[in-house]
Amino acid sequence: MTAHVSAASELTALTARARAFTALHDPAAPLALANAWDVATARIVQAAGAPAIATTSAGVAWSLGAPDGDVLARDRALDLIRRVVDAVSVPVTADIEGGFGADADAVGETVAGVLDAGAVGINIEDGSRSPAEQAERLAAARAAADSAGVPLYVNARIDTYLRGYGAEGPARLDETLARAARYLEAGASGVFVPGVHDPATVAELAKGVPAPLNVLAGPGAPAVAELGALGVSRVSLGSWVAEAAYALVKRATEELLAAGTYGAVADSLPYGELNALLTEGN
Repeated sequence: MTAHVSAASELTALTARARAFTALHDPAAPLALANAWDVATARIVQAAGAPAIATTSAGVAWSLGAPDGDVLARDRALDLIRRVVDAVSVPVTADIEGGFGADADAVGETVAGVLDAGAVGINIEDGSRSPAEQAERLAAARAAADSAGVPLYVNARIDTYLRGYGAEGPARLDETLARAARYLEAGASGVFVPGVHDPATVAELAKGVPAPLNVLAGPGAPAVAELGALGVSRVSLGSWVAEAAYALVKRATEELLAAGTYGAVADSLPYGELNALLTEGN
């Protein structure tokens, strides 16, 4: 009986976090996500006031010694998700690349693992897959979440702009909207279209997608409030923060070896502050 009550309580808590995370998608105050890739970065992001934590698949893969792009083993990805979830008190959404599986059934298994790890959202990308195949994978993800009784937020990434898959020129917008409609029908909660910053195009996407729109931001992109005014509900930094962190490692090393100086690390996060973040809960 105790185990049953505990399991029911965990499901109730997970469901509540999933609903809270979904409610954060609002163009009036877009959900701004500085994507984390380990426990330390997740706690830094939470301490800065973020209402949710999103992982970056690239940052996670790099930190674990693998390239981005469906190369990282599923069990290693799920272990990282669990450690991040256990380290923070806010909802966590995980970037699971293409789903860490060769077919739709395998994607369903991945999603079951994500939920077991305690995350309440996923990003799953179509990449070079056909829209029909991706719709099957999204349907499997939704079915796995429904089976678990959790309203998982499924963010369907469309790579028409970022990777240039599908139609070109003016037809790209129409194809993106067609994919979005198909993915939402398959069970997606929202749509992620990275690789587009042009305000006019973003506005057309927001108008044409009948669900929360997520865009990838970075240097040169409109500010979060501007994107919200265009209809965007979620703004992600993706791998930008991880890339910036690794760039600092490169600059500091090159400066040390070439000039024997240390200016690159002058604005480091204080040791005591970072150590204190990781002491909490341990």
